[in-house]
Amino acid sequence: MDEPRAPGAAAAPRDFIRQRISEDLAAGRNDGRVVTRFPPEPNGHLHIGHAKSVCLNFGIAGEFAGGRCFMRFDDTNPSRERMDYVNAILHDVRWLGFDWGDRLTHASDYFQQLYDYAESLIAGGNAYVDSLSADQIRDYRGTLTEPGRDSPYRARGVDENLDLFRRMRAGEFDEGQHVLRARIDMASPNVNMRDPVMYRILKQAHQMTGEAWCIYPMYDFAHCVSDALEGITHSLCTLEFEDHRPLYDWFLEHLQVPCHPQQIEFSRLSLSHTVMSKRVLNALVGEGHVSGWDDPRMPTLSGLRRRGYTPAAIRDFCARIGISKSENKVELALLESVLREHLDREAPRALAVLDPVKLIIDSYPQQDEEFFAAANHPANPALGSRQVAFSRELWIERADFMQDPPRKFFRLAPGREVRLRFAYYVTCTHVECDPASGEIVAIHARHDPDSRGGGSADGRKVKGTLHWVSARHALDAQVRLYETLFSVADPASARHEEALAQRLNPHSLQVLHGCKLEASLAQAASGARYQFERQGYFCVDGADSRPGQPVFNRTVGLRDSWSKTAAKE
Repeated sequence: MDEPRAPGAAAAPRDFIRQRISEDLAAGRNDGRVVTRFPPEPNGHLHIGHAKSVCLNFGIAGEFAGGRCFMRFDDTNPSRERMDYVNAILHDVRWLGFDWGDRLTHASDYFQQLYDYAESLIAGGNAYVDSLSADQIRDYRGTLTEPGRDSPYRARGVDENLDLFRRMRAGEFDEGQHVLRARIDMASPNVNMRDPVMYRILKQAHQMTGEAWCIYPMYDFAHCVSDALEGITHSLCTLEFEDHRPLYDWFLEHLQVPCHPQQIEFSRLSLSHTVMSKRVLNALVGEGHVSGWDDPRMPTLSGLRRRGYTPAAIRDFCARIGISKSENKVELALLESVLREHLDREAPRALAVLDPVKLIIDSYPQQDEEFFAAANHPANPALGSRQVAFSRELWIERADFMQDPPRKFFRLAPGREVRLRFAYYVTCTHVECDPASGEIVAIHARHDPDSRGGGSADGRKVKGTLHWVSARHALDAQVRLYETLFSVADPASARHEEALAQRLNPHSLQVLHGCKLEASLAQAASGARYQFERQGYFCVDGADSRPGQPVFNRTVGLRDSWSKTAAKE
């Protein structure tokens, strides 16, 4: 079955991987087949870096006639893997817009075949059981500048090795007592070729196979064999596996496998103000620095989804950054820019006041109310319109008023006239303050009845336009403002978790209570995205919202000309 392209996916550029595949097809290699795989380890949630690999592997399968992509879990380490991670990964890949059809597999599906292949290596004199401890193996391996030393157990004969390996399989030994190693070359300049470990004893139940196994294959052995068994033609890996390619090829050359896939490496995604290490992300969750894997500050797909990112924007971002061999850091601003482009086209508009102060229009009748028609999107008529309620008492942003405004501040001030969006021109008459604290309690104004709809009868113009919410009709809500989780552009340069924790941004989350939203948002569905005018893009938090108590997460902000001017001055 051909792999479908994700809906709305951008046309892929002709990068070096696609060129390589085109050349293979033109030369008649692989019988004209293109088969890829996405092989995550189920020890956490997928992050934005994995999205690049998902889009690449499933995308290539969809672009070449007859292409297929396997969704394969690298589940060879039950000590760190869980079924809820498996389900989360499947959900994320579907959410991105890709489908694997009947090609959902696990490395654990091949445990028996992997074991049989391991025995064949032993029988051919290409593997042996080593009884050194983990520390001793590390010491014997040598360094980048010094060759390794042969283990004293390297000379064991075939029969002894087969006997020991079968007893390992039977559970006769404790963890760490023995391992199975490939017999390659302890003097190789490539450390990965210095008799790598193939199997270790691990007496833990597996989420797929239960307690059927107490020895588990290492990634380098399981991955290449799984690729071969599935008929993968192009095994696409990130650059850190480039030094592992000789080992990948060595295993396949010494085994009677159905085919020999080509391993091709590309640069992984490195995003500013972000870490992609699952170990670090796991520590952030485990140590309580974030609320979970789906915390909207996390670079995980579940976190980005909860924050309001769209799958189309992530696919578009992956297409724009492209595929290369060069390691480079992508600015977070690019991801946010791509997201804004998508949300600007799709997100309905709404009025919301996040830091409210009362505006009382004394000239407006006490009991009157009006409704103004407002377009849900100025450039997308298909989204329709809504009715916005107006009354004598309104909420406006506290930052939209200054008693002693500086130059270039064109919003409300004593004696100044501004336009209320959709409604009237109003002029500030006086301010009501708390006598004890001096804090503004209410701003009073008069309106021009002839300016209904936002234009004056005599044609006069005003420079400032304010958004507002009717106090009588307002919906109370909690709003969460998110910034980058880390305060520095390259947090991954920290060598230890302690140093990394010190780089966390203390202002990454600001929770605002008592925000005032227009009444139409009372029916907003979980995950629904909106542009709050002059505020940014927000979405309904499906985890924490309750009936009558909505929670909105800021997805990404808008540019604010006054804030930029104030910062400069």
